[in-house]
Amino acid sequence: MTMESPIKRRQSRQIMVGNVPVGGDAPISVQSMTNTETCDVAATVAQVQAIADAGADIVRVSVPSLEAADAFKAIRSAVSVPLVADIHFDHNIALKVAEYGVDCLRINPGNIGREEKVREVVAACKDRGIPIRIGVNAGSLGKELLRKYPEPTAEALVESAMKNVDFLDRYDFPDFKVSVKASEVFMAVDAYRMLASKIDQPLHLGITEAGGLRGGTVKSAVGLGMLLMEGIGDTIRISLAADPVEEVKVGFEILKSLKLRTNGINFIACPSCSRQNFDVIGTMNQLEQRLEDIRTPMDVAVIGCIVNGPGEAREADVGLTGADPNNLIYLNGEPDHKVSNKDFVDHLEQVIRQRAAALQAEREASERDLIARSE
Repeated sequence: MTMESPIKRRQSRQIMVGNVPVGGDAPISVQSMTNTETCDVAATVAQVQAIADAGADIVRVSVPSLEAADAFKAIRSAVSVPLVADIHFDHNIALKVAEYGVDCLRINPGNIGREEKVREVVAACKDRGIPIRIGVNAGSLGKELLRKYPEPTAEALVESAMKNVDFLDRYDFPDFKVSVKASEVFMAVDAYRMLASKIDQPLHLGITEAGGLRGGTVKSAVGLGMLLMEGIGDTIRISLAADPVEEVKVGFEILKSLKLRTNGINFIACPSCSRQNFDVIGTMNQLEQRLEDIRTPMDVAVIGCIVNGPGEAREADVGLTGADPNNLIYLNGEPDHKVSNKDFVDHLEQVIRQRAAALQAEREASERDLIARSE
């Protein structure tokens, strides 16, 4: 029952990160980054898999040394999700991971060193069809720019990005995306707006070093929300001092709120008050935890009383409205049956899973029908 987003997205050139399209008319992809020691292959593989299981389309891994590049080779062979290697300063590391099957290189051409080194990296990417992300960060602007600008500004970020874009243009390499991240929301937003008018490549959005789980979530939602509302952004990473899995969850929640991406359940729940006929907060805590594995897009309304409950339930795939003596469950917008407060979370979970399975079957049947008609 979810309506399409009214947002008109900026048209950008599409690149491929592994099997994930970024830009063009592709869905906005969600990324995260490992924080394990890359040379600890087992720990990094486990975290990559956890991030992918949370729904991430792309995972980035820091590769700071040639030893880490060798570890990356083992990591690459153990997981299927597209991997981006984060590399600075040493072009030999970039050449190694290109050989080992990386899906994208995150570099700053300007800090790789002499121009012939940049040329080598670009040539390797051309030969293997590997895109590049130019990653500019307010905390690591070059000395020349810091002499020109007394402090980091949106203009400085964009100037740094365009210098790196010029490197790639010089070698006729258009398959790149760009980020201009800052921890200050207005600086980041202004930089992305400026950059969006200068290039047609995809933009990777993020508020860098946004903070802890709560503060960073709010800051990212505000900053990225402004840009996404304007149609700017092709892939996002939420930078939190928290478990990377939480970054993925927050990223999808931001996109779901703007109807730009569907992934799993969109919960509509009241904050609860004395009118509630069941424990709304406790119910929601249990449902969110139990149903994290569902990837089928669907709306579930959990409302504690009959004031707003029926209206919200009628707009959801599954709805629960608190009532006395028994709560009412709606399916596909229609009242279906009543349930008492005793063990009703178990029952509601079962109802949601059954509805998710039915919706998924309907979508698959529709896709098969479209394919059959096109043949």
